[in-house]
Amino acid sequence: MDERDVPWADLPRLDGDLLRSEYARALAADDFGHLVSRRPLAVLRPGSVADVAAVVRWAGDHGLQVAARGQGHSVYGRAQVADGIVVDTRPFDAVRLRDDGNIEVGAGATWRDVAATALRAGLTPAVLLNYLDLSIGGTVSVGGVGGTSHRHGLVTDTVTELDVVTGEGKVLTCSRDENAELFDHVRAGLGQFGIITRAVLSLIPAPARVRRFTLRYAGLAELAADQELLLRTGRADHLQGAAVRADGGWHYQLELAAFHAPGREPDDADVLADLAELRPDAQVEDVSYREHLEAFDRFTALLRSTGEWSGPHPWLLTFLPGSAAVQTARGILDDLTADDLGDHGRVLFYPLSTDAIATPLARLPDEPVVYSFNLVRFASRPDAGRAAAMVRQNHEVYGRVRAAGGTLYPVSALDVPLEEHLGERWADWRRWKERADPLGVLTPGYRPPA
Repeated sequence: MDERDVPWADLPRLDGDLLRSEYARALAADDFGHLVSRRPLAVLRPGSVADVAAVVRWAGDHGLQVAARGQGHSVYGRAQVADGIVVDTRPFDAVRLRDDGNIEVGAGATWRDVAATALRAGLTPAVLLNYLDLSIGGTVSVGGVGGTSHRHGLVTDTVTELDVVTGEGKVLTCSRDENAELFDHVRAGLGQFGIITRAVLSLIPAPARVRRFTLRYAGLAELAADQELLLRTGRADHLQGAAVRADGGWHYQLELAAFHAPGREPDDADVLADLAELRPDAQVEDVSYREHLEAFDRFTALLRSTGEWSGPHPWLLTFLPGSAAVQTARGILDDLTADDLGDHGRVLFYPLSTDAIATPLARLPDEPVVYSFNLVRFASRPDAGRAAAMVRQNHEVYGRVRAAGGTLYPVSALDVPLEEHLGERWADWRRWKERADPLGVLTPGYRPPA
């Protein structure tokens, strides 16, 4: 729709602002991925949840679409909408500890805000992301995987309550006891059933100290075997493996952490017992829990210093079935070059127990153990065609993952039809889409262009 044809005069009175400046629209047409650009007609800076509901109803009445945007860290335009309205959720940034031991947060708050508030009370979310500056609403919309997910599941498994604006512009609270079906469709629902404005998360006691081990491995099979041993024995509180391209080949490493109280450091020999890592190369450090949570900040600081953080991010995140993980991942790694990852790219490869994950719309292979297999890469060269080539490569790699029985973590830089991603859940998903968003107003960025 041409901007001149939009019935702006019909817009209801708002507590906040509807921004129509070129600057606001251009900013909302970009994201962390820098791969897709969809220009909205306007950006809502809400002053209340009622603003969101009113704009969603108005958009539906006039054939417009709406997408919610938090901190703007989508890598493939999922928080964008062409010729529609972007809802900036950052004004919903309140964070409050509750008397019941849970934490209540606005959708636009970041995990850094949440962690800081919880730690002041000696508490922590059970699952935190490596990168703490993502928004709560965006994370809950996709699932949320972190270094403790092998034990505590996804971020969405720690959510106890949500406030949501549906595609009909209704404001509803949902939980396992209230509007339970909506609750199960909004968590990891890709923004298709409602715009999250508030979440309540469960907390657990925070450890004071963390014993961190960085271990080196001769090969991918050895890395996988040790990770599964740690998964079975429960020795690892934090577990993330990776493959890094260097010196013409692959270097395999494991980041393992054991949480503990001051003066009660775990015995290194007990933690590392029966592991096959290259012991002389092991790095061990003992840090505060806060330092552990902020460890990824060192990596992002490096990327900012090189300019890679502000360049394109053609990332691909998937899950492989444990039975085929090593064989499939090794075949893909054999075909990846250093140029396919960028100067500081890496491939994450670590196991999760599906018994720990109870989010209905989380798409995982049907096996007891699955592996996160993620290409975290950077189009370092100033060649616009390089990023596009990486996206094409994502389709090829995803095809190999899918052929092995794997699934997509749908924050990735590629277009996959929702019916393909959802598989056997597609019929239920479509039924609920018609109930919560009958006009198809919400989050069109997950639907490939016709």
